[in-house]
Amino acid sequence: MTMTHRLFPIALLSTLAVGAWAQTTSTYVPGVTYQQTNPNYPIPNPFYFEGRIDWNLLNITQPGNAWEYMERGIHKQDDLEDYTGAIADYQQSISMNNLANNTCQLVTAAPAGALNPPPCIFTVRLRLAGLLSATQPQQAIALYQQALGIDPLRLGVNAAIGGVYVAMAQTATDPTQAPGLYQSAITAYQAELALSPVTPLETQLTTDTANNAHVHWALAQIYKALNQPSQEARELDLYLQATMWHSDTYPWRITLAQKRLARVRPLQRPL
Repeated sequence: MTMTHRLFPIALLSTLAVGAWAQTTSTYVPGVTYQQTNPNYPIPNPFYFEGRIDWNLLNITQPGNAWEYMERGIHKQDDLEDYTGAIADYQQSISMNNLANNTCQLVTAAPAGALNPPPCIFTVRLRLAGLLSATQPQQAIALYQQALGIDPLRLGVNAAIGGVYVAMAQTATDPTQAPGLYQSAITAYQAELALSPVTPLETQLTTDTANNAHVHWALAQIYKALNQPSQEARELDLYLQATMWHSDTYPWRITLAQKRLARVRPLQRPL
């Protein structure tokens, strides 16, 4: 059999397969037709999936809704390091999922079914806030606060707000503004601590007497900047309690905190 004769049946089968596909498949509409049968594309029920899905698995040619713009923004931010493009996609996503134009709603009770408008998405707001925190801190804080409006119990958001206020205080061109910004940071960090208090039962079961070492470290840094040694000593002590059994992502802080605490304790004033 010649090469031509051997290739003919393969070509014929390919032609028949394409013809059958064309007869059974309608025109692809991004986000509608194919995605209904794409196992990698979660259908809101009624909430959006808030995590990351590999962009290539979604098979989206052009985003068509708020969730798709968010996912493409995540792809640009994480995979391509195209932060400008990610910001644009996140902003477009929020414009299509927004309380101001009634394209989303806050959910405060278990829904019975699909919601119209759909629930507000917090992930896109958190990601955009992180990208804007250094250059547009006030807008970043507003986005973080929107995320808290969607999920008031989400850990880490108040701490992120505190971090933005600290950066603003440290870079303030008017030094008289710094104390007020630091106080706003303190309020945010204390709100973070209030979401995960150490209860007597927790202490009984784990012997922990403090948690959230990073927040206590941040508060100690603020009180040091404000020259408030009593408060600084209290937060350093809580930091050391929190790291007693759990260490720290930056373990060098533990030794530094011990040295600082020994230095500031003699300077304490009555609270």
